[in-house]
Amino acid sequence: MQDENVSDTTTMKDKVVMVTGANSGIGKAASLALAKMGATVIMVARNKERGEAARFDIIGKSRNNSVDLLLADLSSLESVRQLAVDFRRKYSKLHVLINNAGLFNQRRRVTVDGYENTFATNYLAPFLLTNLQLDLLKASAPTRIINVSSVGHYNGHINFEDLNLENDYGGWKAYGQSKLALVLFTHELAKKLQGTGVTVNAVHPGTVATNIWTRPFGPVGFIMALPKLFMTSPEKGAETIVYLASSPDAKGLNGEYVEKLKVKKSSDESYNEEIAQRLWDVSAKLTRIS
Repeated sequence: MQDENVSDTTTMKDKVVMVTGANSGIGKAASLALAKMGATVIMVARNKERGEAARFDIIGKSRNNSVDLLLADLSSLESVRQLAVDFRRKYSKLHVLINNAGLFNQRRRVTVDGYENTFATNYLAPFLLTNLQLDLLKASAPTRIINVSSVGHYNGHINFEDLNLENDYGGWKAYGQSKLALVLFTHELAKKLQGTGVTVNAVHPGTVATNIWTRPFGPVGFIMALPKLFMTSPEKGAETIVYLASSPDAKGLNGEYVEKLKVKKSSDESYNEEIAQRLWDVSAKLTRIS
């Protein structure tokens, strides 16, 4: 259900929107809402079968045939690069990029690139994908970037001495670091985008009942064992994302952290410009962008 603060008359006709992690949860709910507004929605998913099932469901419910699916494994930097190539083969404009895909790993896992999986998927993938699409976003301006972070970023810390958390891994520690990195990235990118017609904001969608919480967890994961009835629905969680993507009221927002349609103060560390610039430089090296 759309929030009353998001105008029913808002139209996304002729707008091209890319949503990562779009086959379930918040990503699917946001994709459906934007498709109902008339947007051309490019869903990004890892699994073809689940992605196609979600795509057909959205087409049926939105009565909008302009819903496409691109496949990518966001834990792989090569796959992220291929995603950008695949997108450009089919589309010459991009008006909204929603970096929604994310995961939580109770145990440490390493990607094909040798990076800690939570950091790579939740942060390095959005960092790389956004940078690869920046020229297209600028050419399509006015355009918007939305990074789906989490309230978990308040407990996060960027450990430059051990970004891969090889020495002291914890699921919440990795998750908090990755979500803080997204907010730092949002603040730094907003400065770089001044005057381009492209805005970028981070969002906390709420504690949403999605597939991220369906994995088996140890005793430290007791919070995630709470019944889903205590959590927000994916549709409710997607409202702020849809608002940032579509509402005229959000066009002036840039470099903000938004929760429940309102700008909130993010963590103290997220405003540290020295940390933000250092993280940008390290990220550029890790993802091999100029």
